[in-house]
Amino acid sequence: MGTFEESAGSLGAVSPFDNAHYREVFGHYVTGIVVITGVSSDGPRGFTCQTFGSLSVDSALVFFAASTASVSWQRIREVGVLGVNILKDDQEPLARVFAVTGTDKFANVSWFRAPNGSPFLKGSLAYLEGTIREVTNHGDHDIAVAELDFASTEPGNPLVYYRGGYRVLA
Repeated sequence: MGTFEESAGSLGAVSPFDNAHYREVFGHYVTGIVVITGVSSDGPRGFTCQTFGSLSVDSALVFFAASTASVSWQRIREVGVLGVNILKDDQEPLARVFAVTGTDKFANVSWFRAPNGSPFLKGSLAYLEGTIREVTNHGDHDIAVAELDFASTEPGNPLVYYRGGYRVLA
């Protein structure tokens, strides 16, 4: 094994850290796509999220990152109960709808209520519902931890995000 300096030539030019390069590098990490949903006093809310994962199995905890500027996230946070819809490979249009701000995202979307009232989007690969237990702020995003009390799966394959675009696993 060589040193970092010996192998740096294959890494390209080393330059000061910048956000554009950071985004490009992280684009090489494959993530699943979920839509986080909830029902606030002004109706159903939701947003597309790609930073999501299992935090604990023993306590059934999940985590996700939400933009602090997201009105949908703020309304869901106020309610405290949320649904997680893990999207199926044919649901890219749905991911795009829920990624847009300032629109009625549920206008032409088929959904049903989860056991505790959260919207579940019809045709998703998996459904989770739980209660927000903790939220911390980091930069321009909040990191939320939710404790699950419902989980269900459907047959199919996931929609994923890689190098700036939605992809389907072969």
